[in-house]
Amino acid sequence: MRILVTGAGGQVGRELVEYCERAGDEVFACDHAALDVTDRDAVLQAIGSLQPEAVVHAAAWTAVDACESDPDRAFVTNALATRHVAEAAHRFGAYLVHLSTDYVFDGTKPEPYVEWDEPNPRSVYGRSKLGSEREVVYHAGDGATIVRISWVCGRYGNNMVKTLLRLADAGAEPKFVTDQVGCPTIVEDLVPMVRRFAAERRPGLFHVTNQGAVSWYELARATFAAAGADPDRVAPITTAELDPPRPAPRPANSVLDNAALRGSGLPLLPDHRESLERLVRVLSPRR
Repeated sequence: MRILVTGAGGQVGRELVEYCERAGDEVFACDHAALDVTDRDAVLQAIGSLQPEAVVHAAAWTAVDACESDPDRAFVTNALATRHVAEAAHRFGAYLVHLSTDYVFDGTKPEPYVEWDEPNPRSVYGRSKLGSEREVVYHAGDGATIVRISWVCGRYGNNMVKTLLRLADAGAEPKFVTDQVGCPTIVEDLVPMVRRFAAERRPGLFHVTNQGAVSWYELARATFAAAGADPDRVAPITTAELDPPRPAPRPANSVLDNAALRGSGLPLLPDHRESLERLVRVLSPRR
């Protein structure tokens, strides 16, 4: 394929570019310096001149707490920019794959969220990403796939696994919450499915996460154990005990059921535990 990736400097974008290049694709890797997705004219010019067959829109402002204090920037970067990308993809005949988030839900449902559950975001970040989904539906329709992911961890950028490895190496005894539950998404497992959606032009909304729900506390213990550190150094707390409290509310239940994948006969990503151990080995090869 000829494929254009926005947000190519981010943790999903960088691994996706590498994966597509290995697959033999002609890849246009557009980080923020190469393409400011908030600039409509720049987006139209880039997609119009490069004529990709597919566009993966991975660019986003994902600083959840910072979004809370700057909603204008959040909506411009996450929602309005997606309008530009979706408009350009539709105008020039490129298939669009857009990445979204578990934060579109309020986290109050006692069961995992399926693709057909009604979103109800509680944070500015979540509202801006729900806005991005609506822009994709409006401008690209059945020429697009929306992929919701959660608790993303990979080789690049900042993520919780990297933070935990630093804490483990520093001899820290961190505290993590037991009352926020989700499914990690390991980037190495995610990117083949993202490329598959682009190649097959399979429209619709899909939850794509690794299997196995855990709390942040359980994930922290598992990461410490994989790194050869004592998991008992990790202490449990509740969200209410966080000091200082986080500016943006987090969904208590972020578990995304991959119902559309399963119902479509598409393969599910593996259990996060085996992928977590592999990621720790990659990030800390001496372990």
